[in-house]
Amino acid sequence: MLTRTFGALADPTRLAIVSRLSRGDATMGELAEPHRITPPAITKHVGVLVDAGLVRRRRVGRTVVCTLRPEALSEVEQWLGDLTTYWNSTVDRLEELLRGDDDGR
Repeated sequence: MLTRTFGALADPTRLAIVSRLSRGDATMGELAEPHRITPPAITKHVGVLVDAGLVRRRRVGRTVVCTLRPEALSEVEQWLGDLTTYWNSTVDRLEELLRGDDDGR
């Protein structure tokens, strides 16, 4: 799932769409406007985000409204947290070794 999520977020337009949706729901037109892209192009970008589980689309009359699925980012958050913990402990251990505080570990 991480691969699909990061793949979807690797595109600057899709990353900007997710950023915009983090502030609230938006129509397809509202998402397309800052990028000056065509309706088929925004549909494709949003489709990639939907396939990655990051965005949900729904029809309200003739309008398509997009919503961010923040729970879909929880796996990324967990992965980043684990990585941060690993690197913090690695740097702490290196600092101990450089200071000579190694107690035989």
